[in-house]
Amino acid sequence: MATAVALRRYQNYIDGRFVDAQGGKTVKVENPSTGQIVSEVPDSSIEDTREAIRAAEKAQGDWEKLAPIERAGYLRKIAAALRKDPEHLARVISEEQGKVLGLSRVEAGFTADYIDYMAEWARRLEGEVVTSDRPNEHILMFRHAIGVIGGIVPWNFPFFVIARKVAPALLTGNTIVIKPSSITPNNAGEFAKAVAEAGLPAGVFNLVCGSGAVVGQELASNPSIGMVSVTGSVDTGVRVMEAAAKNIIKVNLELGGSAPAIVMADADMDLAVESIKASRVINTGQVCNCADRVYVDKRVADEFTEKFVKAMSETKYGDPLVDEGLDMGPFVSGDQLKLVEGRVKQAVADGATVLTGGKRDAGRPEGYFYPATVLGNCRQGMPIVRDEIFGPVMPIVTFDDLDEAITYANDSVYGLTSSIYTTNLDVAMRACKEIKFGETYINRENFEAMQGFHAGWRKSGIGGADGKHGLYENTRTHMVYVSYDLAAGNKK
Repeated sequence: MATAVALRRYQNYIDGRFVDAQGGKTVKVENPSTGQIVSEVPDSSIEDTREAIRAAEKAQGDWEKLAPIERAGYLRKIAAALRKDPEHLARVISEEQGKVLGLSRVEAGFTADYIDYMAEWARRLEGEVVTSDRPNEHILMFRHAIGVIGGIVPWNFPFFVIARKVAPALLTGNTIVIKPSSITPNNAGEFAKAVAEAGLPAGVFNLVCGSGAVVGQELASNPSIGMVSVTGSVDTGVRVMEAAAKNIIKVNLELGGSAPAIVMADADMDLAVESIKASRVINTGQVCNCADRVYVDKRVADEFTEKFVKAMSETKYGDPLVDEGLDMGPFVSGDQLKLVEGRVKQAVADGATVLTGGKRDAGRPEGYFYPATVLGNCRQGMPIVRDEIFGPVMPIVTFDDLDEAITYANDSVYGLTSSIYTTNLDVAMRACKEIKFGETYINRENFEAMQGFHAGWRKSGIGGADGKHGLYENTRTHMVYVSYDLAAGNKK
């Protein structure tokens, strides 16, 4: 029997103060490796959310008046506070989310680095001078803050995505209200502690824990919100767009993905196997840019499949706080486990063959563990190929030529990430041109850079994040036409 753990309690952070939800309602947070309850967090109401929005609205004017370099100074203080005990942060993330400790350490460190990176843009925020058709006129484009931003955070990379929303918003003069996932809110409480330590002015950053139906709905529909930024499922994105439509506010959506990986006959097979496995089992496959379906040239399908099945069968999984030598942890919840189990069962009913894995680990009933799984004999029309899996399950489909592979890859309602493995430059360049996705990785794993632009096509989202273009998503433009008298200088 697992040893009982001390129950931690987190609070909302509103207008510079840590507070309980009105009425004192709470929800419990579970460790998905053990099934134990590890914390309680506020179960906030609409009024709690509105209080946070009012605090953000009140603080926004003065915050925007600060020079960008002053706002950047506060961001650097938050990053410094996060670096004081990264091991604690990593363990909080692993405990509630289930990712392996090494990846949680990367997330904790990358979060601080990301905030510092965005702070560096303070002296690089730029407008434009546009040529006028009139001889006595200048046209200037300024960038201003949007106002109050609502940020809705997912459970798969919860700590980093807070920074992804907060850092560019604050640097550009906005204030923000963050709603963490109800499944993984503890890390957000730790982030709020760093904000408080940094001395950020009251109301600039606010944290409200609670359900999407209450807190998320209010953030998307409140008329004081200027933009709502969401990372989550397509269904969540649809609900947010519907709620935001009545106020005609800006939405920024990073939603689902079903990333194709194409393996050409000339590919470095060992590199392809290693990279595709890494892109499939990271965070137990619960990543929107994970490789979700692999297309292999028929001429090398047997070789690739044999090597890939072996690699996936050797995937180690378990409790990340007990064993650090792991490739995967558990699913984040029982619901997520059931969802993936059902998709595999349906694939088998549709004619797929389980080559490794395919069943829940009966030897670990206390957690939501599922082995890395490979499915052969898959066809393009199967739901396991067409839908997002969000688990460590890889269907393999074969193709005859590049035309067919690209057609298969593009045959999706999603359009976030993609990859191709080839040593032929012509093939790689053609893939860049014809694969209709926001990102394409050539001969490497699926993992974006903070200085890039993470943005999807089709149902994978609207707008994007990271780099210069992600920063400017948090601004609105202001065109100014300055006319002057050319003869004025001669009248003196």
